[in-house]
Amino acid sequence: MLLAALSLSACVANPVYRLSDQPPLTTESIDRDAYLGLWHEQARLPNSFERGCARATAEYGVRDDGLISVRNTCFEEDGGERVANGRARVVGEGQLKVSFFGPFWGDYWVIDRADDYSWSIVSEPRGRYFWLLTRAETLTPAERAAFEQRMQSFGFDPSDMVWAQPRA
Repeated sequence: MLLAALSLSACVANPVYRLSDQPPLTTESIDRDAYLGLWHEQARLPNSFERGCARATAEYGVRDDGLISVRNTCFEEDGGERVANGRARVVGEGQLKVSFFGPFWGDYWVIDRADDYSWSIVSEPRGRYFWLLTRAETLTPAERAAFEQRMQSFGFDPSDMVWAQPRA
């Protein structure tokens, strides 16, 4: 769901949540191999693509053509599951383009991350989308508070976020 939303952003307008007109800076670099694997969505801005998702995951791998494979899974509030498969390509330092259908590509900007790739904050240039991703399935209250401060430092209001619901 994470990258699917970005791919579809060209078709559906999401409101701008970010409190700045300047695009966020991206991380200086991304080690593609370190970024691969399973990520758990901890928080996101509301968007139509993940409506009904209680939790989501994103799993990245390497495709035969050298692009990055993307598998997003939405775990719905009613117990159902939706999966979207796509592809991504690196286009700059901390910047990727993602596609889930046809020639449509969306911006996926890593604006902050842990040195050990245990968490990542993703947005896009205008601030219409935001995801907090972690390798861990859940956050402690102290971790959430620290991430809320980081969100604010990038011009996002934590009260605008949809926070992941714990597994039942």
